[in-house]
Amino acid sequence: MKFNRKKTMKRFISSYIVLLGFAVMFLSSCANHPSVPSDASASSVLPPIFPDYCDVTVPCNIAPLNFMLPVDQYEECVARLTTPDGKQQTYGNGVKVQIQEDEWHDMLNASKGKSIKVEVWGQKEGKWLLFSPFEIHVAKEPIDEYVSYRLIEPSYVAWTFMEIAQRNLISFEETQIFNNEITMNDREKGQCINCHSYQNYKTDNMLFHVRLSNAGTVIVNDGKVSKVNMKRDYTISGGVYPSWHPTAKLVAFSTNLTRQAFHTSNPNKIEVYDLASDMILYDVETDSVSIVSNDSTLLEVYPTWSPDGKYLYYCKSVPLPEEMRDKDIRTTYQKIQYNLVRRSFDLKTHNFGEEELVYDAASANKSVTLPRISPDGHYLLFALGQYGCFHSRHHDADIVCIPIDKYAGTALTWETSSPIDLSRLNSKDYSDSYPSWSSNGHWIMLASRRDDDNYSRVYFAYFNNGKVEKAFLMPQEDPELHISLLKSYNRPEFMVEPVKITVDEFSKVFDK
Repeated sequence: MKFNRKKTMKRFISSYIVLLGFAVMFLSSCANHPSVPSDASASSVLPPIFPDYCDVTVPCNIAPLNFMLPVDQYEECVARLTTPDGKQQTYGNGVKVQIQEDEWHDMLNASKGKSIKVEVWGQKEGKWLLFSPFEIHVAKEPIDEYVSYRLIEPSYVAWTFMEIAQRNLISFEETQIFNNEITMNDREKGQCINCHSYQNYKTDNMLFHVRLSNAGTVIVNDGKVSKVNMKRDYTISGGVYPSWHPTAKLVAFSTNLTRQAFHTSNPNKIEVYDLASDMILYDVETDSVSIVSNDSTLLEVYPTWSPDGKYLYYCKSVPLPEEMRDKDIRTTYQKIQYNLVRRSFDLKTHNFGEEELVYDAASANKSVTLPRISPDGHYLLFALGQYGCFHSRHHDADIVCIPIDKYAGTALTWETSSPIDLSRLNSKDYSDSYPSWSSNGHWIMLASRRDDDNYSRVYFAYFNNGKVEKAFLMPQEDPELHISLLKSYNRPEFMVEPVKITVDEFSKVFDK
């Protein structure tokens, strides 16, 4: 038998590479699955993990809830997760706990309707401490697979780069829907992209706005993209805040003359207000605009449809005291308050009924914004603050949920509306805003500044038969991203599917 040195060396090298690969995988597995410390002191307090996932209720399909101990206080962290069937796995990498996706989803599947027990060890000054264990409760109901949001610097004056992104909540995949660099043809003027919106959680009918350079509204109609200008000679502006009718190719918009001011001493930092605002209806098929409400003495904003499409809800300001009506709004903005109203809608004729006052917030010296009705039509979410229509920067802003079934023709108030207890969803001293429902009505999403008061981040909370559980921060592959990413998550929206049109395909409508 003839010896072939070349062939033998190839086989040897191939075998070596395979063995090396297995060795790397083994060592990586050992690093990801460390042994629990054997000489730790026990503590009766919960671990100071970030994000705070202690005793939260999560969807049965959410991405891994990775977390970390404070890097300035601890050197290492180890966590052991135990499912109801007794299976255990450990994780730890420095002060971070990063759970493998496939293993995590196996744990979720084994824990539906039950809980995963989590034990955390932290090493501080060379000594190990075992914290009090906590549970992650796993709901049987899933969350919508996707959310989208605008990523923007919180200064609101930086136009260099801005994007609308979509995130897969089952994994950590994030992709761009659009960014302003590709079509901004006037660097001095800048370009703003905002107000992404979808029909009934799907993406074949959607829109977003482009303002300043290359301005227009980008509309997707049955998957086909176009850019339109909704400004008419009888409207004060093009469309601003949108809401798609659930079944028809119709979008309700407010039209706004919006201004912003920057405080030097007020802790709310930024004030956004309207000089004028009306309500319009845009017909996507005919490119026509009709007036819904244009009271010249009052302000209308934030439309939202009922799930059956029979009512359009929106926020409407109350009259200022007569002695303040002719004064500069920069001196009266703290007195502007909004109530919630609605109009019935006839789909065949596109006619609206008379305005009805649904929720009287001003009677309690409050202002209501951003209403959203649950998919089953039984509950109403909105943001509530003391004044104005832009609660994203108001420290007193909280989310409110009331049973809309309570409304029977007489305006509801805080006392008569039987508000749901949202103490486990709202933060105490920071802005909570942009509430929305998942498509199955079991998950509430909001944007909150509770972590540092500068950056709004996405939180979720479980909603079940009027009971709301503790809110939790959207998980990230690296939990430190919540701290290192200097962007705000603006206007988070649920989606049951991703936007399939690429950034390049969207950009082509600007060339036409």
